[in-house]
Amino acid sequence: MERYQYCIIGGGIVGLATAAEIARRDPAARILLLEKEDRFAAHQTGHNSGVIHAGIYYAPGSLKAQLCRAGAEETKTFARENGIPFETCGKLLVATSPAEMERMEALKTRATENGIAFQEVSAPRLCEIEPNVAGLGAILVPSTGIIDYARVCEALAQRLTDTGATLRRGTRVRRIDEDETGVTVDFGETIRADRVIACAGLQSDRVARMAGLEATHQIIPFRGEYYTLPASKFGIVKHLIYPIPDPALPFLGIHLTRMIDGHVTVGPNAVLGFHREGYPKGSLAPFDVADMLAFGGFWKMARKNLKSGMTEFRNSLSRRGYLQQCRKYCPSLVLNDLGTPGAGIRAQAVLADGTLVHDFLFLDSPRQLHVCNAPSPAATSAMPIARMIVDRIEAQMEKAA
Repeated sequence: MERYQYCIIGGGIVGLATAAEIARRDPAARILLLEKEDRFAAHQTGHNSGVIHAGIYYAPGSLKAQLCRAGAEETKTFARENGIPFETCGKLLVATSPAEMERMEALKTRATENGIAFQEVSAPRLCEIEPNVAGLGAILVPSTGIIDYARVCEALAQRLTDTGATLRRGTRVRRIDEDETGVTVDFGETIRADRVIACAGLQSDRVARMAGLEATHQIIPFRGEYYTLPASKFGIVKHLIYPIPDPALPFLGIHLTRMIDGHVTVGPNAVLGFHREGYPKGSLAPFDVADMLAFGGFWKMARKNLKSGMTEFRNSLSRRGYLQQCRKYCPSLVLNDLGTPGAGIRAQAVLADGTLVHDFLFLDSPRQLHVCNAPSPAATSAMPIARMIVDRIEAQMEKAA
């Protein structure tokens, strides 16, 4: 039976970055990474907006703020080292009402406390730099960028292969058993590992339970539905156009995003999903639905967010309603501009009391560490998140020694 020092479950950006960090610290380590899909970055990593976030939204001094700032710089450095295209196009956070202008003041304070450079943009200046965007004022964060995170994952995978790690795709874990001397992992073959690290994203709660850990939370899938504008509108904005966040709402809201391949998307919304890994509209997995409905925390969460949830659901069903949200910032858009639809799915951890988890959530045992929630922007922050994960594993090992 093959023996490895580390078995990483999950080939998204957090899993790959974690494996790469282990290899960096111990080039001789025997590492096995397992991904159930036939490619890396198949789910959250490969379906996100591709933004390199600056971290303006996060509480000053918070872990998320620190990780995001560090991750943004490391992502850009990694891209340069590996020939991955990226662009630092900047982000405009646009206020479209007096209430949003008031909330914008708090964002300015937060940016200053987080050490994030920004520029105040008046309504006339906004009209000059983004003639197709309407607003009473804005904050420009010049350091925000765009990239293809799937390309980042390809480069991480190549780096791991070059260091001698074993990467297996199309490999679904069936069983995880831990004892005093190691962990047995069955994926059609059976191996032993000294340590297992699970970065399983949309399946993280199920993998944790499979491993015998007590996961009292559940992953609830939220679809982020968006539309790609027609090619004639690819130049409609020069920056990323984001709303001023409403603290009363659980998700950010619709925005205009330039992609690194030249496309421009509008969205996403945040509507309850009925399939953890089903991207076409109307996707439904009976097991996922039954699992969700049987979880008491789902019903408590639904009651807490009923009003915003119904608004998102209506906009999902009505292109005109969706367009109205888009026109809040970009009034020149018309219904025919809402072109090819797409969706990403966010793995939202929900506690038994209905609370949405917006911070990191780990479950561990003497020889395992499961990343059950890696909050947005996990792609931007993946490399410092990986360091944090490996620090926890090393502390676990020291405690056991």
